[in-house]
Amino acid sequence: MIHERVVYPIREEPPIKHRRAFLWVALAVLVVLFSTRTAISYYVDSLWFSSLGYSEVFWRTLQFKWIAFALPFVLTFLFLYGWFAALRRGCREELRNAGTVVLGSRTFELPVDLVLRVGSLIVSAFIALLAAASFMSEWSRFALYWFAGSSGSGVHDPIFGKSLGFYFFTLPALQFVFGWLLMLAIFSCAIAGLFLLLTGSSQIFKDHTYGISTFPWRALSASFAFLLVVVAFRTWLGRFDRILTDYTIFGGVTYTDDHLLLGGALVICAALIFGAAIAATNIVLRPRVSRLVAAPVPAVLCFLVIQAFAWYMTSFIVKPNELVREQPYISHNIQFTRQAFNLDQVAQHEFPAEITVEAADAANNQATLQNIRLWDWHALQDTLRQIQEIRTYYDFPDIDIDRYQINGEERQVMLAARELNVEKLPESSRNWINEKLIYTHGYGITMNSVNGFTPEGLPTMLLSNMPIQSTVPSIQVKRPEIYFGQLTNTDVYVKTRQKEFDYPQGETNSMTTYEGNGGIELGGFLRRALIAFDRDDLAKLPFSDDINPESRLLMRRNVFDRVKALAPFLTFDSDPYIVVGDDGRLSWMLDAFTTSDSYPYSTHFALGNDQINYIRNSVKVVIDAYNGNVSFYVFDPSDPIISAYRNVFPQLFKDASTMPADLRRHVRYPELLLRLQATAYGLYHMTDPVVFYNREDLWTVASEVGMTSSGDQATQPMDPNFVLMKLPGESSVEFIEILPFTPSNRNNLIGWIAGRSDGANYGTSVVYNFPKTRLVDGPLQVEARIDQNAQLSGQLTLWNQQGSHVRRGTLLVIPCGKALIYAEPIYLQAERSPMPELRLVVLALQDRLAYGSTFEAALRSLFGGEVSSLTSEPSTGAQLSKTTIATNPTGQSEDLNTLIHDAARDFEDYQRLTAQGKLGEAGQKLEQLKSKLNALNSRRK
Repeated sequence: MIHERVVYPIREEPPIKHRRAFLWVALAVLVVLFSTRTAISYYVDSLWFSSLGYSEVFWRTLQFKWIAFALPFVLTFLFLYGWFAALRRGCREELRNAGTVVLGSRTFELPVDLVLRVGSLIVSAFIALLAAASFMSEWSRFALYWFAGSSGSGVHDPIFGKSLGFYFFTLPALQFVFGWLLMLAIFSCAIAGLFLLLTGSSQIFKDHTYGISTFPWRALSASFAFLLVVVAFRTWLGRFDRILTDYTIFGGVTYTDDHLLLGGALVICAALIFGAAIAATNIVLRPRVSRLVAAPVPAVLCFLVIQAFAWYMTSFIVKPNELVREQPYISHNIQFTRQAFNLDQVAQHEFPAEITVEAADAANNQATLQNIRLWDWHALQDTLRQIQEIRTYYDFPDIDIDRYQINGEERQVMLAARELNVEKLPESSRNWINEKLIYTHGYGITMNSVNGFTPEGLPTMLLSNMPIQSTVPSIQVKRPEIYFGQLTNTDVYVKTRQKEFDYPQGETNSMTTYEGNGGIELGGFLRRALIAFDRDDLAKLPFSDDINPESRLLMRRNVFDRVKALAPFLTFDSDPYIVVGDDGRLSWMLDAFTTSDSYPYSTHFALGNDQINYIRNSVKVVIDAYNGNVSFYVFDPSDPIISAYRNVFPQLFKDASTMPADLRRHVRYPELLLRLQATAYGLYHMTDPVVFYNREDLWTVASEVGMTSSGDQATQPMDPNFVLMKLPGESSVEFIEILPFTPSNRNNLIGWIAGRSDGANYGTSVVYNFPKTRLVDGPLQVEARIDQNAQLSGQLTLWNQQGSHVRRGTLLVIPCGKALIYAEPIYLQAERSPMPELRLVVLALQDRLAYGSTFEAALRSLFGGEVSSLTSEPSTGAQLSKTTIATNPTGQSEDLNTLIHDAARDFEDYQRLTAQGKLGEAGQKLEQLKSKLNALNSRRK
């Protein structure tokens, strides 16, 4: 039969041409728009970095990113497209035959070559784009490798002898590069397989004849050999993963790894190289399928044999004598985990935890007693929102604890920044002018003593109101505006023709104009339009009459957005805190950390969503709340990771010695670090491998009954508590952060860890171990003692039945002398009021529990001594109260008859109030009577 051969030329009909032209134009428009948007975004970012004095950081980062993008893109595209081209060229005849289709009496020529040419271009470009984007997202990994220098060369692992620099910088870069090569090898095999199917050369599987072209088979053999070589190098590199692997008992290389699997991995590497050589023979010899099938067999056999030997060694050599076999490797894990989390620098002391009143040594621990924090931060936050927000659009997002010099003494205080939340503006006020030009900033802070209460149960304020009123002459806020904070999530424009709202003032508002130099100058119309395009404000900003060339854009005003844009490679604490400088300016301080998951032989612990096995608090960040200036101070120059980053960005980091002295006084031990170290120390305080293996002395962070995010009471691990106190054996008061420990699955205390914040001791930590010969009550046990106190629990029950809600604050555990003091405030909150008021203070020692309606009353009841109040007009909060405890009084400041008379009067008042059913007031009178009787009893002794 004679077939009519119809050949369809590549030339297309005009409508198809037009359609293709339209598609190319649309694609070009999309590319231009994307490129334009990206270019404008880079332009605005460059202005923002320049406004902060970090333009070099921006351009250097951009340089690293584009090198990390361009180089992999070019190499990936050239490799894949070149491989496509080579296969098309080698299979030209076969592809032409594959494109011939016979339908009845007609033969059609399909444009297979054209489809492959266009398809290879698109596929290669797409895969190259994905690979380049992946490299670009990991630019810091390669920047560290390039600039690491000798960082991390001081410590070497005990198995491979590699330095920290290898694990921190070289290994991550090699892993990423070999992952990329593996991807290329897999795609090259897939492309060769595609051509094998298109050319019909796969028929060789069926008839074993070689009339068909062997080029596709040679190409597949080359690709497969390349794949085996890459897998061999990946296997060699994978040996180092074993020193980073966690197991049930410990982490790192095990006995079986060291004696079999690490050497076995080298054998598998050799087998893979041998298999690659077998596959490569198909390139020079006549291709045989049997060679491709046989190529991976040596490696597979080696793997199976090695795994069988590993099972035997683990089951019959290691398991029966696990402690003996694994002991040196457990020692390595203990040593390197303690180094990675700085636990090897923790000083250890014994703490007697005695139970008597005398052991508390109140006379020599006045500073500790005067600074016991009775204001629970949740309760204080709710109270401030009622008495200090003033207007509904203000909010106090957080409460900070710090220390300040007040009347010549170091005192512990609590601070809260009054920020403006535009989301709380009335709906009728939610417009562009109000949100962008008028309501631009929060105003001021509040400060109160940690244990000061007015007679109404409210905090004793040191800084309050608007404009700010200070009861302490040495603390003055001269620049109270907060343009940068935790709730400042929107852009604003300042130095405009529109006056900004400053603070409410009676029936009117006080207005102001920004006087700082922060932000980006908007300039002329073109610059303003470009900025508006980037900030999605194109409809309003370029055409507003309130904007002038001197107006400025304040963007990235949230402190987290700000620091993460400048240093995305650092991990930041979630709790920035506000500081008042000597010059009256407000600044935010934020702790920054370097972390890694590749410290050799160190166990991993959870940090947020990540698993890390190394951390250093290397950097302190300061953000000016008015101008938005950001400074990064390096406090741990020995950290190899921050040393490498300083090589990358020398302009970004400053030495800690350059931090202003008034800010340096407020540096503190980070909560995140202490919490993580406490978790690790609970296991890794055991340095004896035998004790560690048996988990004989496992600790956990003590639990407490605390308030959850939903407002319910629940048992949860204690949060670190900041305390101004004198450490045992020390002569001066320090601002420290403490966490108590309990034995695993027990409630009694076993020790406590303290992070130190002041002077030369900054950044060090100390652990105090309790005697193991007796039980020391933990927080849950003290809570149970409070619940079991008949008189106290009865009072709380009555309050809960009178239209009010009893709210218990956080129980604090505070070392004092040679004893522990437990303190818990109890608040009363009306059902219809969100404002809690202090009603009782509970204090306890190991064998004694006392409470009172005031802190002084509770102290008198606990110590059986006298408390003389040195405050004047305490109800106005004009001065910070100061309490002095005399545990062995000799003078009589009050007449004995007066005490007896007052006690009798209190008893009469108690009987009268009880008869009237005023049980709450009766309880207070009973506490006053008890205090006077204790004082009388003390005088009698």
